[in-house]
Amino acid sequence: MTAPARAFEHDGIAFGCDYNPEQWTPEIWDEDIALMTEAKVDLVAINIFGWSHIEPRPGEYDFDRLDDVIGRLHAAGIRVNLGTGTASPPAWLTRRHPEILPMVVDGTRRYPGGRQAFCPSSRIFRDAALQLVEQVARRYGDHPAVELWHISNELGCHNALCYCDESAAAFRVWLRERYSDIDALNAAWGTAFWSQTYREWDEILPPLATLSLGNPGHMLDFHRFSSDQLLDYYRAEADVIRPLSDRPLTTNFMVTAHIENLDYWSWAPDMDIVANDHYLDNRLADPTSELAFAADLSRGLGGGAPWILMEHSTGAVNWQPLNVPKAPGQILRNSLTHVARGADGVCFFQWRASVQGAEKFHSAMLPHAGTDSAVWREVVELGGIVERISEIAGSRVDADVALVFSWEAWWATQSLSRPSQFVGYLDQVHACYAAAHALGLTVDVVRPGADLSGYALVLVPGLHLVRAEEAAVIADRVADGATALVTFFSGTVDAEDRVWTGGYTGPFRDLLGVQIEEFAPVAAGQTVTLDDGSRASLWSERGHATTAEVVASFADGPSAGSPAVTRNAHGHGAAWYLSTQLEPSAYRDLIARLASEAGVTSPVAIHDGEVSALELVRRRGAEASYLFAINHGTASATLGATGDELVTGVAVHGSLEVPAGSVRIVREEAAA
Repeated sequence: MTAPARAFEHDGIAFGCDYNPEQWTPEIWDEDIALMTEAKVDLVAINIFGWSHIEPRPGEYDFDRLDDVIGRLHAAGIRVNLGTGTASPPAWLTRRHPEILPMVVDGTRRYPGGRQAFCPSSRIFRDAALQLVEQVARRYGDHPAVELWHISNELGCHNALCYCDESAAAFRVWLRERYSDIDALNAAWGTAFWSQTYREWDEILPPLATLSLGNPGHMLDFHRFSSDQLLDYYRAEADVIRPLSDRPLTTNFMVTAHIENLDYWSWAPDMDIVANDHYLDNRLADPTSELAFAADLSRGLGGGAPWILMEHSTGAVNWQPLNVPKAPGQILRNSLTHVARGADGVCFFQWRASVQGAEKFHSAMLPHAGTDSAVWREVVELGGIVERISEIAGSRVDADVALVFSWEAWWATQSLSRPSQFVGYLDQVHACYAAAHALGLTVDVVRPGADLSGYALVLVPGLHLVRAEEAAVIADRVADGATALVTFFSGTVDAEDRVWTGGYTGPFRDLLGVQIEEFAPVAAGQTVTLDDGSRASLWSERGHATTAEVVASFADGPSAGSPAVTRNAHGHGAAWYLSTQLEPSAYRDLIARLASEAGVTSPVAIHDGEVSALELVRRRGAEASYLFAINHGTASATLGATGDELVTGVAVHGSLEVPAGSVRIVREEAAA
């Protein structure tokens, strides 16, 4: 980190929103603030896209309206999450300096008119942005309303990968620092292939579009560079603010489906508190499970500490092919799922629905229909509940299961020359997590190489890129008594995207006790059968067990006769290997078997093959533990519990009913 962490101190769990007062008149501001008070909103993010409003011309600053808005919010007792205003450059900057505009992979520029129309490496952009940050920090650094600094916004959402000449020069500097000499770079990238050897640093370009397949090592390092470059930009803004303000700083991550370009494991130590934006993705087969995964990963990025949900939606977004509104009660269920999984703040984009611009059909806390609407009534209900459960703030989530997740493995897996274009890293992660989630297992998401000593069950889905020392951490934990599951396409390449030879599980080979000789991917839409009767898809492998027990083999398909599921005793524990994509029910049954072996109890009942729709998560504080029960189903559910239920305010004596679509939170009488 550039400086010691500063604590985010809020009275209870923050309830808030993005607010864009520049879109409205002062008369509307008064109405908005009154309604915010009614809804119990106590944290508002402003000045996110304020650059053109507070610096209308170069070096000319106008803070009158922002002063007014901050003053009104402060008078109403609403704290401010203050944006630096740098998320998109103003028109005067791109007109004067079109060279700051980002270049995409085909070598063409992208024009202003949207957002993030800048190259992250542009010195001109940085100089202009940092001058603005200094003005904002000097003016508001010690303002009593400011509780948190919001640096830029969703950094890298659109412009993470820039291929312009300035990016190329910065990339070469980054490569020199990484490799020191060009021979080391050539060795790392395998440039002996296709006569790609470099003799001078200036010969190296970003991985622009080529006529044939490009160099995977080149592309992997460009992803690393691009993530580091945007982190360096975040640090530059933070370094301006810190001497001028003692308030904590963060930026909003995008731990959500399909956002892959930033390695947040390297970013998280620079955040005073981890903040995340999450939007339900209805293109996924199981968006509720993905929401839980994103929340668990956000918590993992903060090392298990509470985090903030900086943005989510009350209903439909505006950027999916079909923008689906939320069902009645879903705002409450989605929001409190994040809280259950460690969020100490629940905020929405945005407060009042816009009537113009690209996001005018994005939902809001105050919809176009106004206060006489179901959405508004649910928002007010949620605000009241968040206020009632304030005591939960600061508590931490209990988890016995770890899932190893890697952005580097994601980047390496997505290479254009992989064995099957139908197999993606995130799909494997989601499938594995969904099986655990269906059983009610609470999962900590951890980085490769993280300490696993507290976990009885370790899940390693599709860890395609892995270092020997990272694999050794997993093997050591198994030797100490844990159960681990490693899934297909794991252990294939090292940190330089070089294939581990001697068998495709690479550094996991001894741990797993299997020898994988050949990949045999399954065509899209086709399935294979295992000899235990379960079905699978997408992938199979030809190989044999060395020391492992074969639990199930392929009965048909391209790998008929080869092991599909194996178990290998290792020290005091066991390592399982799954060489295909099981259907969801079979995957769930496999995870249930492993959990039982590891001594991890599933709190979810299974009847006739159907899993309960009740999601159970526990947060534990210094004085009490809190059991969250979230009913995603259409029927009432009952569970054993004793304590005080915080949503309804009633005492619970041994049995708790959770109505369909509802949430209950029990302050337990004794530690569970």
